[in-house]
Amino acid sequence: MADTLYEIRVTPLSQEDGGGYMATVPDLDGCVSDGETPQEAVANAMDAIAQWLQARREMGREIPVPGSASGPQTSPRTPEKLTGG
Repeated sequence: MADTLYEIRVTPLSQEDGGGYMATVPDLDGCVSDGETPQEAVANAMDAIAQWLQARREMGREIPVPGSASGPQTSPRTPEKLTGG
């Protein structure tokens, strides 16, 4: 299913914000969800993506291509303490 191609970013929420985890979908403006665990946040985000796309289609609006909000791809750097350098 194409809905699963959208990147979901999961970040922990502070206790002041209620704890748990927030899941955002950078390609879909305003598509955000949360959950008690990272897995729950992702599952809820998948539901949010489906609802977001359905609403967009019903309004006759363009659907963003997965990866369209991503900036230039960079390689993650391995910390020196892990490489012995």
